[in-house]
Amino acid sequence: MDVIKVKKTLLYIRQTYPLYLMMLPGALYLLINNYFPISGLVVAFKDYDYGKGIWGSDWSGLKNFEFLFKNSTAWVITRNTILYNLLFIALNTVIGVCIAILLNEVRKKTALKVYQTVILLPYLFSMIIISYVVFGFLSTDTGLLNKGILQPLGMASVSWYNEAKYWPIILPIVNTWKAFGFQSIIFFATVVAIDSSYFEAAELDGASKLQQIWFITLPFLKPVVIMMTLLAVGKIFYSDFGLFYQVTQNSGAIFSTTNTIDTYVYRALTQMGDVGMASAVGVYQSVVGFILVLVVNLVVKKLSPEDAMF
Repeated sequence: MDVIKVKKTLLYIRQTYPLYLMMLPGALYLLINNYFPISGLVVAFKDYDYGKGIWGSDWSGLKNFEFLFKNSTAWVITRNTILYNLLFIALNTVIGVCIAILLNEVRKKTALKVYQTVILLPYLFSMIIISYVVFGFLSTDTGLLNKGILQPLGMASVSWYNEAKYWPIILPIVNTWKAFGFQSIIFFATVVAIDSSYFEAAELDGASKLQQIWFITLPFLKPVVIMMTLLAVGKIFYSDFGLFYQVTQNSGAIFSTTNTIDTYVYRALTQMGDVGMASAVGVYQSVVGFILVLVVNLVVKKLSPEDAMF
């Protein structure tokens, strides 16, 4: 019996080792990038001294957290971070699902590849490139909106980087243009995996295209949409630093609508060099994000148990 078990074990290893080899780079990345740094969380509870190092610095308790919560801008940056992320999640999900459904209607393979490339391309651009593209539109002196649209219509030019009221509209547009392609490809992969017999049966029963989408496509997409939403909710206290710092040109005049937790911490860190405070905010974001994932998953589990992540 021992010989048989050994042979089965060797056969199993022989069959599966390529999969483990493929997994190894990703596992090492997660270990080095995500798990090793966890020990650094202790900095959030210390009065960090560069000379003493992490472990030699004195303990400060929760004083590093007080800087964030007692600051007068705490409410503004928390409000901006949460509301923008909620809007981003909603827009990217809705538009991603719509684009995935439209892509499924394309029958020519060449055209489908072109469309997929076009919608995914912005997602691959660096945020630095995106910031220059946005500046090309919004520049006060040479921007397309001022020089090409407003002035020819006899309207006054707008100093976009000094007017905070416009950015709650500009930022969602930029983020959606950059990010919706990635989600649409994920949703599209789910749509194309739906058994065509469902649609054929629906057509025989006289169902319209909208009815097929509502009663067949969307129910199949629901688990993926819920999973993507849960993952996004876990990062609702994080913001896209490049979007809120580089695209806005770090303009102080529009901080009331563009300052988020991440950009605020970065500015505080560069101005004061307070590593402990920055680490405290990281812990705060991670803990709150984890709790939100648990809460949302619990709600999903109550409403639709089969779609919960755990």
